[in-house]
Amino acid sequence: MEDWLCTRTEPADIYVLGFQEVVPLSAGNVVPGFENSKICTKWNSLIREALNNSTSKPVHEDKVGEFQKVLPVKKNRSSNSLGKSSNIFPHCFDCIISKQMVGIFITIWVRGDLLPYIQQASVSCVGCGIMGCLGNKGSVSVRFCLHETSLCFVCSHLASGGKEGDEKSRNADATEILSRTRFSRGPLRNLPRKILDHDQVIWLGDLNYRIYLPDTKTRYLVQKKEWNIMLEKDQLKAELMEGHVFQGWNEGKIEFAPTYKYYQNSQVYYGCDQKRKGEKKRAPAWCDRIIWFGKGLKQKQYSRGESRLSDHRPVRAIFTAEIEVLSNSRRLGSSFPGRFDCLRNHFEACNDRTSFYLQE
Repeated sequence: MEDWLCTRTEPADIYVLGFQEVVPLSAGNVVPGFENSKICTKWNSLIREALNNSTSKPVHEDKVGEFQKVLPVKKNRSSNSLGKSSNIFPHCFDCIISKQMVGIFITIWVRGDLLPYIQQASVSCVGCGIMGCLGNKGSVSVRFCLHETSLCFVCSHLASGGKEGDEKSRNADATEILSRTRFSRGPLRNLPRKILDHDQVIWLGDLNYRIYLPDTKTRYLVQKKEWNIMLEKDQLKAELMEGHVFQGWNEGKIEFAPTYKYYQNSQVYYGCDQKRKGEKKRAPAWCDRIIWFGKGLKQKQYSRGESRLSDHRPVRAIFTAEIEVLSNSRRLGSSFPGRFDCLRNHFEACNDRTSFYLQE
């Protein structure tokens, strides 16, 4: 995980990690309020160890659920009054917020010397699944302010399906998330409540958009690595251009192979194994995406990983962000080097191999 997070070569200031399907779906756990704190605590333990290496603090079982709430930060903004951990380990990372809704899980980690400048962390969950409200599909969104800039991160899992017209269900889910997500106004009632009201927004997750091409043609282009030809028929790009969804949003250039769908623990796309007859074919597609909205964000990297924890491959983006800093009672439009490493991944809790990776 250290290599994937670039903690040694190009460490970021803030890490945002989003996951989908962290629990197997069943009738008992699709209610939006369902949480499995043990799974989230295990992931947070792995992340803490990767980010802090030898200075990491182990998470004990008696603290299960510790990261399921917003952690307090100091209100005093003086650099001379940072917390004890910030003074001793200014480059260690702490989890400021971590939240799960059924299979969707987001966790945010901030470098110690930035903690005093983060305020008003808040969470909003929206279920878009069965009957339009259950949590097997939907989003978990997080808001906080860094200095004078409001940031919002949306981790989502949109409607699945590869049939013609299924993209409309994904568009509808995105519209519902934008409409129904609400954050608290804060003590002065002056904070943004809706996603698009924030200064900078990053949306990551399994958006589930497919390719407008026949299955055979898609697999042929994958074999030839003709990504540009495939992307001309990418559903998300087409819906963006036609103004059906995510108007005004941006996405970096895709120069990596489709992230879905693979056989478990394999490099072979689903339906391409000639030894397995009668399987339902799922054409490869870029289901897993990271997009952004607002001014002051610049994407430095957009890539995929090769983890085989699930039938998807994770994607990563690294951003630099311009942050407004209040100095001498005046607003300065200076640039603050805040970098966000957004990562999403899939994971099946019921899979023995996955449980092994969690424990590692």
